[in-house]
Amino acid sequence: MIIEKAASRLEALGNPSRLKIYRVLVRAGRTGIPVGQLQERVGIPASTLSHHLKRLVDTGLASQERQATTLICRADYSCMQSLIGFLAEECCADEGCVAANDENEVAP
Repeated sequence: MIIEKAASRLEALGNPSRLKIYRVLVRAGRTGIPVGQLQERVGIPASTLSHHLKRLVDTGLASQERQATTLICRADYSCMQSLIGFLAEECCADEGCVAANDENEVAP
């Protein structure tokens, strides 16, 4: 992942309201959640929610799909996994990861 893209996504999640929204989207699963229900869960006015959702969509972290008169919002799980992978891929690369060493140890 390009570092600028990762930074943009992390910046989007750095806002407390957007992080709260994103966590609700992640929890909703692949079927997503109607924007009205999302608004009820996060308690944010519609115009503010729209602003935050646009930022999540623009960075690729979320998507929206219109189904008749309902707007369904979803987390983009591949984008989320890519960002998590980017953060963890060089874990302790210069010294060897403690977690990896713990897996190789045999319990007494």
